[in-house]
Amino acid sequence: MLPMRGEGDMLLALVAADEALDSGEPEIAANIGQQMLHMDLTILPRSVRTRIRDISARIKPENAILVGGGIGHMSAWLLDVWTSENQHRPSSFRIVEEGGKFGVILDRLIRRYDAVSWTSVISTPWTEVVAETSAWNAASATNEVPSISKAPLPSPTGLVVIDVPEIQRPAFLRSALDIIQEDGVILILEPEVPTGDVGDFEPGNPQTEAQRRVDAFNSWMAVIREAGARGFKSAFVELSGATLVVLVGA
Repeated sequence: MLPMRGEGDMLLALVAADEALDSGEPEIAANIGQQMLHMDLTILPRSVRTRIRDISARIKPENAILVGGGIGHMSAWLLDVWTSENQHRPSSFRIVEEGGKFGVILDRLIRRYDAVSWTSVISTPWTEVVAETSAWNAASATNEVPSISKAPLPSPTGLVVIDVPEIQRPAFLRSALDIIQEDGVILILEPEVPTGDVGDFEPGNPQTEAQRRVDAFNSWMAVIREAGARGFKSAFVELSGATLVVLVGA
């Protein structure tokens, strides 16, 4: 999947901007962005959306997953590039949006790109989807009959894009580490470093939002160390408004 070269050169080539792709925002994505502003929903910085698009097009994953579909903003960027002329598209693209709140909107987006045959929405929580997939794969490896008819996530998984709030990122990233294939790519934003006095952590008392963010950041650092210990290669890409973390499976 990735070019055969030194590790540093490989990562630089992987995370670089793609000058051949259109720098403008796709029309459908732009319309969704306006809807998000009206709904007061958080929007990924333009620089992040563009770079995720560039990397996703470059690696040509067989199976791809977007965790945190929302109302389809990042999905539109990916579907737009994958359905463009002369672009490779995945055999499967799964959009995980817990609870199905935006399922109808996402289904409409998928039909608009004529991607029904290879794209679908999963409303089960991400950690449960990964656990079910891992159980299915383990059962299949031992020739046992899995309790579910087929794995929720097709394998091998070549790309996982995680677009969720900061506090959820450590747990979601840890789950992604368990299913990404060798040389597969995980894309996720680095949480902001907590600053200021968050007060004392008092056992038995509910944590404040600031304290939860500190806990989440500590968990994030632990997951990044775990990824390194498991042989994952990583790059931290400084973009306008955020840092994109790229992890490549070992």
